[in-house]
Amino acid sequence: MQLSLKKIGPGLLFAGAAIGVSHLVQSTKAGADFGFGLLWALVLVHIFKYPFFQFGPRYALATGESLLSGYKKLGKGVLIIYFIITFTTMFTIQTAVTIVTAGIANTLFGGYISTELWTIIILSICILILIKGQFRLLDKLMKVIVITLTLSTIIAVILALNNNHQALSFAQQLPKNAIEIAFLIAFMGWMPAPLDVSVWQSLWALEKQKATKEYDVKTSLFDFNVGYFAAIVIGIGFMALGSFVMYQSGETFSVKAGEFSNQLISMYTKSLGNWTYLVIGVAAFTTMFSTTLTTLDASPRTMVKTSELLFGTLSRYTYLFWIVLLIAGTIAIFFFLGSEMGLLVKIATIISFLTAPFYAVINYRLLCSRHTPVAWRPTLQMHILCWMGILFLIGFSIWYLTIL
Repeated sequence: MQLSLKKIGPGLLFAGAAIGVSHLVQSTKAGADFGFGLLWALVLVHIFKYPFFQFGPRYALATGESLLSGYKKLGKGVLIIYFIITFTTMFTIQTAVTIVTAGIANTLFGGYISTELWTIIILSICILILIKGQFRLLDKLMKVIVITLTLSTIIAVILALNNNHQALSFAQQLPKNAIEIAFLIAFMGWMPAPLDVSVWQSLWALEKQKATKEYDVKTSLFDFNVGYFAAIVIGIGFMALGSFVMYQSGETFSVKAGEFSNQLISMYTKSLGNWTYLVIGVAAFTTMFSTTLTTLDASPRTMVKTSELLFGTLSRYTYLFWIVLLIAGTIAIFFFLGSEMGLLVKIATIISFLTAPFYAVINYRLLCSRHTPVAWRPTLQMHILCWMGILFLIGFSIWYLTIL
């Protein structure tokens, strides 16, 4: 077991990036609004997105290069499309995760500092950590963070179930009106994460291999499966908490970051007791902070790599340029939209879902191409799952676009 834990890294880093807005915000809200009625969506989106996420570490360690290099081999146009999509989405995504982090910080520290100021403080701390190169410390802590959050969520669900006096209903629901369908698409958009995280996963896997020579394809897939399973368990856990505590209670979650965060942490304290307020608050903040830091590092890093592949060798300050640009854009969007967390999350998650078919198709094409060693190309079962996943993502995207 000790050997396995040493080899685990990028998988839990994936979980740390995934267990953020999609779980803390979207899963909880799904449970509060629909009970367990959207459990089918949570399960299906995990199943149908699985191969496209898994292809990240699979391709990277089978070939020794990231998905971005593979995209270029499929054609320069593919890489250009990736560049455009990432550039147009990274600001909204960063703003969405940062505002939730700032909201939790505002709640945790008693509201003495505004959410706006917390946004600037958090981004400043993140850039200092990344410039100083201390991201590896967070990578080591991720094992503790994910395990702690998983255990605390499971305990909270068990206690909330014991305190629940309503009959459990697992009747599944299909949203009917435009508002409900929009939420469904937003819910699946970041569940468990946007599909472009597969690119980040390929880069993390290569970094892990540099540090641990025994980190091969099979080990990376085991590592990824551990993180992916953790994301599923915690996603269902947050849905259960929302269902047990708020479903049919007449209460609704606020779209304001600070108010939502207070409601979120209160869900745990209602189940576990007031003594857990600080513990759960710190766990939730650490989780969201890790997501904020991860996205702030990953988006500029992928833009640097993409720019190098498209335009050749760049200045050594290119990474700094992208990270400063991302922070400036995040702050601008935040102050323009105020603290409308609900709107920001909805925009970011819907865009992620609508772009998911692109990543699904190109990841599948790349793994089926001559650029991937035969031994690591998809099996017949994986081919079937990929086609079902692509049809699922395209079908729901078309359904959403027809109601606009």
